[in-house]
Amino acid sequence: MSEQTSAFRAKIQKFGSNLSGMIMPNIGAFIAWGIITALFIPDGWTPNETMAQLVDPMINYLLPLLIGFTGGRVVYGARGGVVGATATMGVIVGADAPMFLGAMIMGPLAGYLMKKIDEPFQSRVRQGFEMLYNNFSAGILAALLAMLAVSGVGPIVSNLTSWLASGVEAIINAGLLPIASIIVEPAKALFLNNAINHGILTPLGADQATQAGKSILFLVEANPGPGLGILLAFAIFGTGVSKSSAPGAAIIQFLGGIHEIYFPYILMKPTLLIAAIFGGMSGIFTLQLFDGGLRAAASPGSIFAVLAMTPGDSYVGVILSVIIAASVSFVIAAFILKTSKSSEDDLAASTAKMEAMKGKKSSVSSALTGNDEKQAAQVEKVIFACDAGMGSSAMGASLLRKKFKDNNIDIEVTNKAINEIPADADIVITQAALTERARSKQPSAEHISVDNFLNSPKYDELVERMKNT
Repeated sequence: MSEQTSAFRAKIQKFGSNLSGMIMPNIGAFIAWGIITALFIPDGWTPNETMAQLVDPMINYLLPLLIGFTGGRVVYGARGGVVGATATMGVIVGADAPMFLGAMIMGPLAGYLMKKIDEPFQSRVRQGFEMLYNNFSAGILAALLAMLAVSGVGPIVSNLTSWLASGVEAIINAGLLPIASIIVEPAKALFLNNAINHGILTPLGADQATQAGKSILFLVEANPGPGLGILLAFAIFGTGVSKSSAPGAAIIQFLGGIHEIYFPYILMKPTLLIAAIFGGMSGIFTLQLFDGGLRAAASPGSIFAVLAMTPGDSYVGVILSVIIAASVSFVIAAFILKTSKSSEDDLAASTAKMEAMKGKKSSVSSALTGNDEKQAAQVEKVIFACDAGMGSSAMGASLLRKKFKDNNIDIEVTNKAINEIPADADIVITQAALTERARSKQPSAEHISVDNFLNSPKYDELVERMKNT
């Protein structure tokens, strides 16, 4: 049972790490959007109609496209990123809501498919036709995925939103309001908060408010407490980028009311949904206990907007609901962060383990010892690198790949831009003028300088080295 639990936990952590790889590199863009929204929308701190025009294009286009590009890039470099961004455009067009979830599906899928297409075909491309193949294969796949996304993925995500909204409504009708957090909080983390709040809770709350003067439903989704608690836990117990960015995100979320700012932190570690759910449930229970509610929807979900919509007889219940929700989510999130490794820690540990297993040496030490045979035995990946990672390096990679194939040498050979040399590159081949740049990018690899990618005796020397291992 314990082995099954460990395996399940490992899968959850891997899933969270993959999501984190798409979201966290773009957290700056989320914060930029949050600042602009908090400042310039009609209910913001300093309303400005001109600046507010940035809000919708950023959330509808910029952020999903960044996520789609990053998702594809994580799987298959810049090539996968371009196809991922193009495919994401399809889900944007195919749905009315912001397509963060669609981007997290299409980005990695596009990168994976591009990688699988390249595996059988790239090695067969004739010399001189590499760029033609690269551009057209990526363009054709991107076009097909974008068209598929318009008619397929977008409507599926829209239907998912409708199902979640229906589930929340059924729970409310059954009189089990705190349990609604079990659906609301995960839906929020998938950026479906507006659909749940404005599609179900606000209309039902408005109907209650006309009869009772207030409604608890306006705070089921808009309570800033759960998100605040999670962000404070990251600010204290987090690591790396998540720790350093959490304080600013907490200000935007709690004071500016932009709850979307904390969703990436949950996606980075999905077990934090437990903190969000129990925080939401405790807040709703407190509101029920003190008969609290709002006169109208608090939009955005800022503490200022919440207090502005609070009737005189509900201040105690509303304030306590925020404090208790934040406290509960903070305690649970802190426990989760303290007792589980962060994705950054896992990455560092995995990298260290890989290096230890491979026994990789720097090019300087290898040159000093002259231990070419040992170094050759470690070679698994050869990278041709140039500025763009396409034209000349692609032709060089094609040439060496053919030489390896003719000599039955099973070593991966590919081409990359210098700025994208992977960490697991064993040998990096560049033109002489670019070798120092490549070495600074990946100092642990062996670096080979050539004058001409298409005609160098060092290719045959490398083939002989690999044959003699």
